[in-house]
Amino acid sequence: MYNMKTIKLTAAQALISFLKNQYVERDGRENTFFAGCFGIFGHGNVAGIGQALLQYPDFRYYLVRNEQSAVHIAAGYTKMKNRLSTFACTSSIGPGATNMVTAAAGATINRLPVLLIPGDIFARRNVAPVLQQMESDISQDISVNDCFKPISRYWDRINRPDQLITTLPEALRVLTSPADTGAVTLAFPQDVQTESYDYPVELFKKRTWHIGRPRPDKNILSRAIDLIKRSKMPLIIAGGGVHYSEAEEELRSFVEQTGIPVAETFAGKGSLPYDNALNLGAIGATGTQGANEISKKADLVIGIGTRYSDFTTASKTAFQQKNVNFININICEFDAFKHSALALTGDAKVILQELKEIADNYKVNNTYRDQVAKYNNNWDLKVTAAYTPEGEGLPSQSEVIGAVNEFSDPEDVLVCASGSLPGDLHKLWRTRNPKGFHLEYGYSCMGYEIAGGLGAKIACPEREIYAMVGDGGYLMMPSEIVTSIQEGYKLTIILIDNKGFASIGGLSKSIGNEEFGTRYKYRDEKSGLLEGKDLPVDLAANAASLGAEVIKTDSIVSLKNALLKAKSFSKTTVIYIETVPERKIAGYGYAWWDVPIAEVSELKSVQEARKKYDQQRKNQKYYL
Repeated sequence: MYNMKTIKLTAAQALISFLKNQYVERDGRENTFFAGCFGIFGHGNVAGIGQALLQYPDFRYYLVRNEQSAVHIAAGYTKMKNRLSTFACTSSIGPGATNMVTAAAGATINRLPVLLIPGDIFARRNVAPVLQQMESDISQDISVNDCFKPISRYWDRINRPDQLITTLPEALRVLTSPADTGAVTLAFPQDVQTESYDYPVELFKKRTWHIGRPRPDKNILSRAIDLIKRSKMPLIIAGGGVHYSEAEEELRSFVEQTGIPVAETFAGKGSLPYDNALNLGAIGATGTQGANEISKKADLVIGIGTRYSDFTTASKTAFQQKNVNFININICEFDAFKHSALALTGDAKVILQELKEIADNYKVNNTYRDQVAKYNNNWDLKVTAAYTPEGEGLPSQSEVIGAVNEFSDPEDVLVCASGSLPGDLHKLWRTRNPKGFHLEYGYSCMGYEIAGGLGAKIACPEREIYAMVGDGGYLMMPSEIVTSIQEGYKLTIILIDNKGFASIGGLSKSIGNEEFGTRYKYRDEKSGLLEGKDLPVDLAANAASLGAEVIKTDSIVSLKNALLKAKSFSKTTVIYIETVPERKIAGYGYAWWDVPIAEVSELKSVQEARKKYDQQRKNQKYYL
């Protein structure tokens, strides 16, 4: 610090001054990394961080209604921005802080950068226990913010103002790392936030973090090409890394040169347009017929930016070829080595470019290519059938999806996260734009839909955002309707009411549990179970009370009219529709999900389900 120019700031002022001067650059394009701060003020952050945000209005503060949804909004925003821009999220201590834990886990699981700044207990300790402090009899250096440690990619507690000088660059190193990113937590004691220090001016100068495109060793690339050339039925699995690397064009060029078909994960959907003849669509537990038939026979699986969740691998039953090999292209070494793969650790975009250059004249045989094209066409016919209304009565969920998909423009964005919708959307949504399908399915967090949709809208205000949510997910977190109206970011929310948890209800039925505890019903006095009449919940009235425009519909025709009307509105609109719980589209091939079933039971339905479960488990494999 000797002979270094300094400026006296509170620790909170120093934090905000640093954040607003952070930039990222990739491929020659530079932008500010932080778009502002979401939060709710309480006694643990209002005097420190609150004062700093008031002092620096160019670092925009957004008042949200729930700390969990603040992090969801930030996640939705950075997902749309391909992780090149994000938000900070601040809370008070105690319940305000722990409200963020759920969404912080989602951000880390989905590899999305979000900075969390929860207020913390007094560092000087003399007034302990302070309001909302959890005490420990084994240490005075524990607070509820320690809950963030296992779900953060970087965690620190700022017990002295000068610790920021070394902590902040480390936090940004992790946030801007394509391989290591996720939630970063800086627990900030409320007294330290207000303490001043002579900070070096250099700390607050513009700093640009360069996002590189690392390449793997050339020998490993050569080995990958050898594996590709020896394969007869190779298959590409496109994950979210295709989008984050902005490698969609390189993927299209590579597969059209080689004829290798593509199947898509939830995060990777849209890597190819739905009507590309080499696109087999969704894979795994919620996969299409073609993707699951091909994955069963594939002798080489090329994973691009995927972490191989159990849905993608159908709980390790998808790849049944005896000597199947794996090549994994992934920026994260941990994911690149999964399934004993030949690991091409690096950036998907440049790796696909280099593979194309050294692939020479390799092409799959015409019979295989024609088979894939036939699967693509046949699946599109099934989608059309699923979209087509059948008779009188309440519509099915797939018919609602079809109405929204056919009405929306190619550049519009569909947002969803939980319940039975993601599985149907994975199979049925016709993607026409790389960023048009926005699913949070790493954590599948109920309540993400509206908050994540708001984040997506902030990221691309020129695009229409359609947030599809079931009644269960809506009841978890409708509060950010208020924030969307406050900030002037219009969402169109499709609220599907099927009187309960349709996804888990269907799962419950499949494992012999007869939908126990999954329907929204009164308790029956005789049986003591929740199987009485439907509850009189008016979700449309609830949405109206939060300030949204509300349109109630009762058919696909009225839904289509409502979509047209909603497009002319300038503020958030909720379109309400009831559907039948049953779904039109079943699983195909190895479309299985390992949900353990009771090994012994008095219920015959459970006994029968267990027999089927034991049979399915025989198909599970280790990939060694």
